[in-house]
Amino acid sequence: MITQKGTKTEKNKWKKLFYSLLSFNMLILIAFLILIFWPVSESNPKPNSETTLNESSEFVVRTTKQNLNALINAYLEQVLNNSRHQYRILLEDDVHLMGELPVFNTTVPLSVHLEPFVQKNGDIILKQRSISIGLLELPNQKIMEYMKKYLDMPEWVSINPKEEEVYVAVTDIELKSNFNVSVERIDLEANNLAFRIQIPYKTLGIDELY
Repeated sequence: MITQKGTKTEKNKWKKLFYSLLSFNMLILIAFLILIFWPVSESNPKPNSETTLNESSEFVVRTTKQNLNALINAYLEQVLNNSRHQYRILLEDDVHLMGELPVFNTTVPLSVHLEPFVQKNGDIILKQRSISIGLLELPNQKIMEYMKKYLDMPEWVSINPKEEEVYVAVTDIELKSNFNVSVERIDLEANNLAFRIQIPYKTLGIDELY
């Protein structure tokens, strides 16, 4: 026989279980709502404008060795205007430098054949293939020492007699337009020459692009 006291105790037990379950469900609901409405932090923030700012554009320009040869010699005419010893460049299957050098109180004809090698930074190294100075028999290194001493070269061209090569720092050429030039490809035999030209936006009156 169930007494009144026992019935009351049983009711209190179920009442506690009910409120415990209700509280648990409320906690789950609150946690779920927090997950839904909590502001999400940006996992992929917007890129900094300073890092995405484009300050210039690059273009690849292709030409022929005939056009480049005319440009080189037109430039040399200005560089050598007041020079005592003249020379010129002829682009054939290689780079042919022709000029004159002073030897024993006279001048003798100079002929140098060089092979161009494009560097990763866009400059060129001209490796000596053959060299002669009139009918004189002199070591190649000695002839290149004469070239370095007597031939006026642009600031961005340097002769290295020891390595028997000429370094042409194309990327150091200063142009009035502020364009930056580098060599992309030089294949004289195939008449395939390409240059990369970087144009700063400021040169065009544009401050910045995104």
